[in-house]
Amino acid sequence: MAKDRGPMTEAMYYILLALCQPRHGYAIMAAIEEISRGRVVMGPGTLYGVLNRLEKEKLIQLEEDDGRRKTYSITAMGRLALEDEYQRLTALVKDGKGLVEEEGEE
Repeated sequence: MAKDRGPMTEAMYYILLALCQPRHGYAIMAAIEEISRGRVVMGPGTLYGVLNRLEKEKLIQLEEDDGRRKTYSITAMGRLALEDEYQRLTALVKDGKGLVEEEGEE
């Protein structure tokens, strides 16, 4: 998800946020719901599809597989990608802030 690869999906962004601490699948889903204050509820199909993609792109890594559950964590490359996406999203909000607020006053 480097700057030349385009924006992340919402699912990718929230999974990387959740993996700032090592977590297994169910804990990732619970963390996403908590981080988003219930706005984002991710199902297992979406979660495991995105985890697979993020692992292939080396943005996350498998920490532990005890046969019952797998624990993942964000990599250094993943943290950089997360920071880039955060900056991109912050710029989007900044760009629209005055315009959206002005339209609401009319």
